[in-house]
Amino acid sequence: MPHTVTGRFDDGSAYQVQVTGDMDRPVVGSARAAALVELHAGESIPLTPTGPLRAVAGDDEDAVLAVLRRYTDIIESSRATRK
Repeated sequence: MPHTVTGRFDDGSAYQVQVTGDMDRPVVGSARAAALVELHAGESIPLTPTGPLRAVAGDDEDAVLAVLRRYTDIIESSRATRK
């Protein structure tokens, strides 16, 4: 299910994205956040501070969220619910 994430980059710029789970467009809403995820594609990243490690892929929502958590300051994250 899609996540909506609001955060700030290290320079203070704010962003809001939807994590889609789509390999071609893992995040929508911020070109800079999309570039960040693309930059780290294929790298191993811990899903939580203590692991486990997982390779970053656009269709892996947990790994995409882990990239955003690691390289930006997440202010708010919410999971969309289906009705």
